[in-house]
Amino acid sequence: MKPADFASTSEPRWCPGCGDFSVLAVTKRILAKLGAEKSDTVFVSGIGCSSRFPYYINTYGMHSIHGRAPALATGVKLANPHLKVWIATGDGDALSIGGNHFIHLLRRNVDLKVLLFNNRIYGLTKGQYSPTSEQGKVTKSSPFGSPDAPMKPISLALGAGATFAARAVDRDLQHMEYVLERAYNHRGTAFVEIYQNCLIFNDGAFEYVSEKEFKAERTLYLEHGKPLIFGKNKDKGIQLNGVTPSVVNLADVQSDDLLIHDEKTADPTLAFLLSRLSYPESPEPVGIFRAVETETYDAVVHQQVDTAKAKNRFDLQGLLTGSDAWTVE
Repeated sequence: MKPADFASTSEPRWCPGCGDFSVLAVTKRILAKLGAEKSDTVFVSGIGCSSRFPYYINTYGMHSIHGRAPALATGVKLANPHLKVWIATGDGDALSIGGNHFIHLLRRNVDLKVLLFNNRIYGLTKGQYSPTSEQGKVTKSSPFGSPDAPMKPISLALGAGATFAARAVDRDLQHMEYVLERAYNHRGTAFVEIYQNCLIFNDGAFEYVSEKEFKAERTLYLEHGKPLIFGKNKDKGIQLNGVTPSVVNLADVQSDDLLIHDEKTADPTLAFLLSRLSYPESPEPVGIFRAVETETYDAVVHQQVDTAKAKNRFDLQGLLTGSDAWTVE
């Protein structure tokens, strides 16, 4: 398989320069690389620029209603557990009107993948502030600045019990490919937040971690089993002071004092602490925050159905024509 095999005949209707293009390109690359069957792959979306995704990828798909992609995707997975089900959603679609569906999807640990395109704005409806917009953000719906404190999607996902939570950046294609491959192979709900630029309504939203001249000093790449080190010269690190991660210079501390990233620990507390780090107070973490495996919702439901069937073997014909049947004249 090649990435082109997963390209549909529909021309993408995204603005030139939109970060959605890179997510689409990497997703097609991953599907081809891992030998995904087009007939066994389903993309479900809600409403928004990102939710056009199913039109542009040559698999099964459903463009659903605002915020309800998790409910429909759960139904698809329960109806046919052999399918690889993906959700394409945005910060507004998933975290605002779809917030309730989103947290319960994560709580249940349905075996599907969630790509959340975060551009900190409502792009399709022309530039209103979203749940992830910065406080004070001036938009068409907040002319005096948004009064809301921004939501952190990774923190919300971990608080809801996400077994896999990760972050990627639209311009770092190689790293995004690694993250999406890990998500593809995860058994359970794999949540990936993707920092994505909206050239028209919120250009430069994540410039501080996407531009080459800034990235090394402002980005913290999470690697399992390794100390949290960053900087152009790899001269800074993260140390845990009580329950507070702090930036330190490596020249001032022992290497043993640095925080070691553990994505596989059952307790999500450490991952949650890292999810609270953000620029400019600290570097912005990207990569896999948490990756553990537990029972999936769909597997448990099907096990219950199989058990019920084994205990109660009904005779449909006998039910229809037995002593409890009657004739209506």
